[in-house]
Amino acid sequence: MRFSNRAEAADLLAERLASSRGQRPLVLGLPRGGVPMARRIADALEGELDVVLVKKLPAPGQPELAIGAIDESGHIVEGDYFALASADYVREARRAQLDVLRQRRLAYGRVHGPISRADRVVILVDDGIATGASMEAAIKAIRAQGPRRLIVAVGVAPTSTIARLRPLADWVVCLHATEPFGAVGRFYEDFSEVSDDEVIAALATSPSVS
Repeated sequence: MRFSNRAEAADLLAERLASSRGQRPLVLGLPRGGVPMARRIADALEGELDVVLVKKLPAPGQPELAIGAIDESGHIVEGDYFALASADYVREARRAQLDVLRQRRLAYGRVHGPISRADRVVILVDDGIATGASMEAAIKAIRAQGPRRLIVAVGVAPTSTIARLRPLADWVVCLHATEPFGAVGRFYEDFSEVSDDEVIAALATSPSVS
């Protein structure tokens, strides 16, 4: 299965998530590729848009391979390949990725501050996931904030990753789960990089709610 672009995948996810319409869901995009999709889903479901900031920890010498992920608080979720890295490498990667997260929070926060997740139907959105480390970090970070219901919605993912995430969320929606997987981009005809300016533009059309 291939999508023409993120917009098509977002519209298909919105159809699957239609039961959340009328509950004013809070739709959280994982920057950057998940945010334009989250914008379309939030609009379709008459919800609000925000971001959840997590960052993968890349493997030594293999930047596309995640050994884990980190959230804004600095908490690390260890992935299957975490043992590939030394303690010194993890310490430096943690520092570098926290710097990126702080810069993104500063940039995105100029639009509006984080919207409370407490007692909300929260939908975490990404264009696709591979190891699932970043999504797991996002789930754990949001779960700690007391949502009423926590839903994961993604375009594509490995079957094994979806199976691992299901116990962590109340509902996981994936349009296409398959093995072997490869890279997320091969499932999209147009997988253009999403810029910070596009993320900010998407957030700017969302109501500012504290």
